Amino acid sequence: MPYVNIKITREGATAEQKAELIRGATELLQRVLNKNPATTVVVIEEVETDNWGIGGETVTARRKRGE
Repeated sequence: MPYVNIKITREGATAEQKAELIRGATELLQRVLNKNPATTVVVIEEVETDNWGIGGETVTARRKRGE
């Protein structure tokens, strides 16, 4: 039973976009590893940019500088 955890920043991904991610990850596991879609679990976690760090600083700070 595959378990996929997708983490994205909380910035307005729509329900349709999330559904597409879930469908796509499930289809990929079926196609590449022959995993059963009925037992594939996909979880999307949305993280605040203040709680996501890259290179020693938050994504919030990086985005304020335009990175």
